[in-house]
Amino acid sequence: MSFKRCLMLTTAATAVTLFANGVFADVTVETKYGPVTVKDDVKTIVTLHEGALDVMSAINFPVAGSVATRGSETVSDYLADRQPNIHIVGSARETNLEAVIKEQPDVILASNTLSKEQYLILSKIAPTIVPEWSFDTPNAWRKEAALFGIVTGKSAEVEQALHAVDTRAAEIKKKVEQTIPADERQVYIARWMPQGPMVMSKDLFAGSLLAQTGFEPQDGGLLKQGRPHSSILSLENIGVIDQDWLIMATLNKDGQEAFDAAKQSSAFSRLNVVQSNHVQTVDGQVWSSTSGPLAAQVVLDDIEQLLDQQH
Repeated sequence: MSFKRCLMLTTAATAVTLFANGVFADVTVETKYGPVTVKDDVKTIVTLHEGALDVMSAINFPVAGSVATRGSETVSDYLADRQPNIHIVGSARETNLEAVIKEQPDVILASNTLSKEQYLILSKIAPTIVPEWSFDTPNAWRKEAALFGIVTGKSAEVEQALHAVDTRAAEIKKKVEQTIPADERQVYIARWMPQGPMVMSKDLFAGSLLAQTGFEPQDGGLLKQGRPHSSILSLENIGVIDQDWLIMATLNKDGQEAFDAAKQSSAFSRLNVVQSNHVQTVDGQVWSSTSGPLAAQVVLDDIEQLLDQQH
């Protein structure tokens, strides 16, 4: 095959080589730890980032191995049916290198938080993609999704999945504007733990979707620099999250039980947001632990349910 007729497409993030006949070839992308080249025809993928697993699931790309979601020994419930044959290769905190090697991946998709030490080890197994955008970078999850689409040769499919999110979010925003007064749209997202709630950064994935649908996510200045959530709040200090709306995210299925238990505290039950029935319990595995087009659709489901409850 002659390589003379090729078109080099270069952006700030990527350098992709496409032959004139349209065949996808090797791709080099910029990552947190420098440029990484991935061979064409990727077939076997390991994801060490729940958002990466979501992106691949959104485009129906089977993933060989992935880390378990927080609070579970397997992947998130909303992805289980889409990845029925997946193998678990670790947790969000620790990767099982032997399990990764066993999968013989063509590429490893990781998160921005992967350390340089871990990267150097994993990159000896397969090209390892570590996005350069941290959680508080505007639209970081979208940039990640596009990056993962490029390295797997599925950019068009990923773009289509993102477009579906945008279309639906725009429709929901119209409902928000028709249903909720402009000065009553402030919202907190709190991950509800046994010891108490933690306020999640307004810049995280779920916060960006709330903003996209017309809400005003808050975090009250409670987060330390570079942290995605606050320290655990005591029930005595919980008044800080008493705004127009409260999203209660739990890492298991007992969200309603957690809400009922919290209401046993007079400090919680007296909150205006509780008394006005503006509290929504949601799946923390989606709202506070992952990202991606499929997770976005779940978040949008919950936002629509919140609106429906106001009628």
